[in-house]
Amino acid sequence: MAEFGVRPMVIVNQPVSAQKRDWNTGLCDCCADLGICCCGMCCTLCLGCQIAGNMNECCLCGTSMAMRTLIRAKYNITGSLCSDWWTTMCCLPCSLCQIKRELNYLN
Repeated sequence: MAEFGVRPMVIVNQPVSAQKRDWNTGLCDCCADLGICCCGMCCTLCLGCQIAGNMNECCLCGTSMAMRTLIRAKYNITGSLCSDWWTTMCCLPCSLCQIKRELNYLN
């Protein structure tokens, strides 16, 4: 192309899609849905599998930081990889409950 005088286009900025938003409920808003809260506290793995099923992912992925990051990216929710890691490491049941409430709200 350079031989015809056409210069290749160089992209210097990543395109911005939709504006970021916050989660619909807070991390510790268990009263927002007591059924989800009970499931998350009594059977964390079951709730993780439900979340993975909602996202058409492997059941074992439901309780991972990657699942939280995937949902944040898909629905333009504010946060970072670091915050996802801390949230899943420090309070996995609360994280899963928040994710499930978000998915229920959006679907």
